[in-house]
Amino acid sequence: MPGSQARCRPRDRNNVLNRPEFISLNQPPRREPGEARGGLRRAASRQQSQQEEPPLRGSRDSSEGGPAEGGPKEPRWPEQDCMQLNPSFGGIALCSLLAIDISLSRRLGVCAGPRGSGAPLRSMVTLLALSGHGLIWVCGTLFCLWRSNTLAGQEVLVNLLLALVLDLMTVAGMQKLVKRRGPWDLPPGFLDYISMDTYSFPAAHASRAVMVSKFLLNHLVLAVPLRILLYLWAFLVGVSRVFLGKHHLSDVGCGFALGFLHFSLVESVWLDSATCQTLISIGTLRWTLLV
Repeated sequence: MPGSQARCRPRDRNNVLNRPEFISLNQPPRREPGEARGGLRRAASRQQSQQEEPPLRGSRDSSEGGPAEGGPKEPRWPEQDCMQLNPSFGGIALCSLLAIDISLSRRLGVCAGPRGSGAPLRSMVTLLALSGHGLIWVCGTLFCLWRSNTLAGQEVLVNLLLALVLDLMTVAGMQKLVKRRGPWDLPPGFLDYISMDTYSFPAAHASRAVMVSKFLLNHLVLAVPLRILLYLWAFLVGVSRVFLGKHHLSDVGCGFALGFLHFSLVESVWLDSATCQTLISIGTLRWTLLV
């Protein structure tokens, strides 16, 4: 033992922490008498409050591993509150495209107001947009059907009338479902209320123009200049609604696609001449026997 103590003394003497300037590092921190009393008082009060509290209903569940009903709630993370702090690339791209669509549509709405940069062309653009109105095409088709005397012409006109009704109902339903406002948030006019064209998406005029132009090009023999003019008319009808501030560019694009879809659907369920004559007889209240 004396030998081991003699060996330990040189080690303690050579230890850096035993120097006078490092002695404070080896000693535990001192507490003031007031702090010690305050800690004891807090511990005693905490123990007393735990004894006075009644047992919770969920204590059994918490002892078994389940959460207690009255216990403290766990903190909720942002992901649990559906806060997308890191959106996906697709979400960022979609928001960017929508922002570009709104910005370009507002810039192209030069005829939206009487004081816009395109105010001198407002009447011409309005007339061009009016040429694709649903009420005009439905009334014109009914008038041509009333004046038609051939079975082939009546067959084409009845299918065109059904296509127009399909377009009106489909576009009105989608607009009521989406309820997207135009870039300038202009109130709809009287003719818009009649054709149920009160919202922006999709563009009803663009859908109707494409459907009618495809229908006429498929069932009428027209010269090449007239075919080009018909395509140009359908495009200008859709663009005129953007100039008037009624629709976004995306609304017009979706309207073009929807019109082509309506045309394909009508062509796939084409009504023959006998069915068209039956519908005409029902519509005109002429109950005649069809052979």
